[in-house]
Amino acid sequence: MKLGPRLISRIALFSALIYVLSMGAAYLPNVNLIFFLVFSAGFLWGAVPGLLVGSIGMWLWTSFNPFGPAALPLALTQVGGAAASGIVGAVFRRSGWRHWGRMTLTIWLIVAAVVCTAVFYLPVSAVDAWLFQPFWPRFLTSLLWSGVSLVSNVLIFPLLFGVVRYLYERENAL
Repeated sequence: MKLGPRLISRIALFSALIYVLSMGAAYLPNVNLIFFLVFSAGFLWGAVPGLLVGSIGMWLWTSFNPFGPAALPLALTQVGGAAASGIVGAVFRRSGWRHWGRMTLTIWLIVAAVVCTAVFYLPVSAVDAWLFQPFWPRFLTSLLWSGVSLVSNVLIFPLLFGVVRYLYERENAL
């Protein structure tokens, strides 16, 4: 897809959605729609728009959240980790998902949710533990907290994929 005004406005909209929905879920630790929105952007428009949505949206959230900005190494890791979900969405689109049954599709959406969560939280937890020490106790505790995000993503991806499927059909009808 060409990076024209229509796609740029959609990237901006999804990036703003990441910020706004993260603000709304700020007091629910590690429960958010960031991963699903970035995955959806990658699924709908490809890897580059998905990367842009993840990068811009997470940069906004990391820089302007109500708890203060993150340390630069941690912020860069968060931006990169969120952007990776766009690649997962683009790969998922090319996987032949249309030919799968409901159960197979649900299982692969759960796998996508696990991958998106892992590519974000493993590096973020490592950088956080490296910055704020002691490494192993902080890293392991961080991984336990990321379990909350894992469970929420495993529920969110299959539940909301119908919306993405609808948007996909509309995009291809244009």
